[in-house]
Amino acid sequence: MLTLPPKVTPRAYERLAEIGAGAQGKALRVAVEGGGCSGFQYQIDLDDVSDDDLILEEQGERVVIDSVSLPFLADAVIDFTEELIGARFTIENPNASSSCGCGTSFAM
Repeated sequence: MLTLPPKVTPRAYERLAEIGAGAQGKALRVAVEGGGCSGFQYQIDLDDVSDDDLILEEQGERVVIDSVSLPFLADAVIDFTEELIGARFTIENPNASSSCGCGTSFAM
């Protein structure tokens, strides 16, 4: 079965540029860890690039995903949203069978 790498929206790259991530030599790291109320949880941080990372880049801004997290994020969409309750990077993950209300944990 063919799996596609995650996609990053222009809005997510724009937000990284606004906060100066690329200018600081940092990338948005999206990882999946065990835990959370649904079994897995997303970890999103500004971080350095490692040797085993998949690097998604546009206009000097980078999003990186480690090799362990990559299968969990195949064909996912990484976005940035602003709502009344706050602004945050979000992940629309077609591999998740269910997720919690806050959107930071999921089950497969």
